[in-house]
Amino acid sequence: MIVVTNAGPLMALAKLGLLHLLDRLYGNVLMPVAVYDEVVLRGMEQGFSDSLQVKLAIQQKHLIVKAIKKQNADVAALPLHKGEKETLSLSLEHNADLVLLDDMLARSEAQALGFSVKGTLGVIVKGYSKEILSLDEVRIIFDSIIERNDIWIAEGLCQRVFDGLKNRN
Repeated sequence: MIVVTNAGPLMALAKLGLLHLLDRLYGNVLMPVAVYDEVVLRGMEQGFSDSLQVKLAIQQKHLIVKAIKKQNADVAALPLHKGEKETLSLSLEHNADLVLLDDMLARSEAQALGFSVKGTLGVIVKGYSKEILSLDEVRIIFDSIIERNDIWIAEGLCQRVFDGLKNRN
């Protein structure tokens, strides 16, 4: 399975201490150079602990930094950030099975290109469905997302996703 990630899910999962989920669920995950620059290089400059977690995952070969061969012209024209454009271009180059994005516009553009998309919450839910996380752990994680001011996922979305999980049982 080929999975390509953008910065948002990487940073959120690292801040939550859940970066290991990517390796457990998907094996190696690809990330474009622009995402590496954003998360690791600029993150380390600013002293963000999540950047260190991502750097360690790269050193452990769970995350693979890949340069895009050529920016896709259709993707280049999209009103997205550089990392999101490179994520979509890399996904096209490698015919990705899954693209990890949190930004709503980037997600809709990825879906328009035919990709299956998950965000931070989707990765956590998959961790629950694969019995890596318990329902109580998911509740604590979602509460933490809601309480933190450095993870930008709406409280209402967390609540709806969690309610959906509870109702599955």
